[in-house]
Amino acid sequence: MNNSRVTFIDGLRGLSLLGILLANMLIFQFGMFNKDTLTLNRFDTGMLHVVQVVIEHSFLPIFTVLFGFSLIKMIDAVRRRKTKSRWTILRRAIGLIVLGLLHSRFIWDGDILFSYGIMTLLLIPFINRKAKTLFIWAGIFTALMLILGIGSSMTPVQEADMTEVPAMVDYMKQENEVLQNGSYAVIYDFRNNVDIPMFGDDENAGVFMLIAMMIAPIMYAPLFLIGMALAKINAFTHMHQEQKWYSTLSFLVPVGLALKASSIYLGEANSFSMILGLFGANLLAIGYIALFAMLYYSSAIQKIAPYIESVGKLSLTNYIMQSVICTTIFYGYGLGLFNKLAVWQGVLLGLMIYILQAIVSRWYLQFAKRGPLEYVLRLWTNFSFKR
Repeated sequence: MNNSRVTFIDGLRGLSLLGILLANMLIFQFGMFNKDTLTLNRFDTGMLHVVQVVIEHSFLPIFTVLFGFSLIKMIDAVRRRKTKSRWTILRRAIGLIVLGLLHSRFIWDGDILFSYGIMTLLLIPFINRKAKTLFIWAGIFTALMLILGIGSSMTPVQEADMTEVPAMVDYMKQENEVLQNGSYAVIYDFRNNVDIPMFGDDENAGVFMLIAMMIAPIMYAPLFLIGMALAKINAFTHMHQEQKWYSTLSFLVPVGLALKASSIYLGEANSFSMILGLFGANLLAIGYIALFAMLYYSSAIQKIAPYIESVGKLSLTNYIMQSVICTTIFYGYGLGLFNKLAVWQGVLLGLMIYILQAIVSRWYLQFAKRGPLEYVLRLWTNFSFKR
């Protein structure tokens, strides 16, 4: 792989981990559901909206595109070694699923690795398709996502207000008490054994789960397929010659920001708010990729690039460590700061954690080529102890 492309991909992956961390800080701080029912002062409300518009849901798509990109590059490397690629992909998918299950069960609920493992399995039929075909299928899945999004936005489930469901209010109060003051054993039991009364009755909950099961793979699929297609056309190989494309696509940044801001302005009660937010987030992600590519070789970015790239090289280890660090800071078995910091303080703390990860990652890579979890996953995927 072209060395400039390797460093850029690592840098983009490292940047996406910063956005993922800052978005997840709201969940670490306030909980999966409490974060949507906060009563804040004017400054914190403004900071929350900045996070929601600029960051939330727009960096995970970048990570997803890169996952599809890296999957094709891994397959190319496997085939150069004359190894059967489908078995390698299957083992990698199983490895991600297992890591995701362990992560969500023992550390934190907001795991993405399990979904990535499942999507890897679902994408096997697309591996040998041409880039044009992958782009077409990405468009098809996007259209399906739009249709399902419109349908689901018109159901009563989407209009449910958690604060109007007594069982949900009680659950959020219990979650706040347990996560803030509970021991690891108590928190583990609560996360894994206490049911979430999402919508008050079993019938509505069943409808919601059915819709969620239908939409989830379709939401991820276009981004994976775009990443795979970009790898097929050798994107980011000649970055200086591709500046025109980056400049053009970077205009998606203001478009995405406008759509996401409109979604927040309209509010959850509006039928199309979710659709505007979803498409705005994905367009913004593509715009961010193009903007980062356009600015990557600028002197300002190159000064910090080695640190961002180091985070990206150890992305799996750093992703899990973000969960370990933040749950230790906020949960009762650590510092117990759950629901005690302001939104702006959480953003500042997230930046500090990321800077620490960047420094440690840069130092670590002076002595090793891969992170500990990267090595374990590679060992399982390739059945090789080679570092």
